[in-house]
Amino acid sequence: MLNLNAKKLRRIAIVLAMVAAAMMTILSVAVFADTGDTAAAGEAAAAAAATTTGLKAIAAGIAIGLAACGGAIGMGIFGAKTSEGISRQPEADGKIRTSFMLGLVFIETVVIYALLTVILIIFVL
Repeated sequence: MLNLNAKKLRRIAIVLAMVAAAMMTILSVAVFADTGDTAAAGEAAAAAAATTTGLKAIAAGIAIGLAACGGAIGMGIFGAKTSEGISRQPEADGKIRTSFMLGLVFIETVVIYALLTVILIIFVL
């Protein structure tokens, strides 16, 4: 079974945040790159647009993948701890189950926000 304490989870969160920051930096450099005013500006603009579109697709895929993985891991740990809590104290089943459902809603909301962010990356930027 996966044994994750608060220290390990904090390290995982820091690493994922650093990866996300690096991806955003790489994407922003490509998006805001200056093509210059030369005779081949049209060709350079087309190449930059193709590169930017490709980087947007990569960033969107990685972002939604990380959000889905994080949500799935969170739900799994949350479900395991809820089952453990119910088995230890069956008389508190209703309160634990209510908190569990509310927590799942919050986790799923974060994943949906990530999906909306990815849609904005694809269609707005």
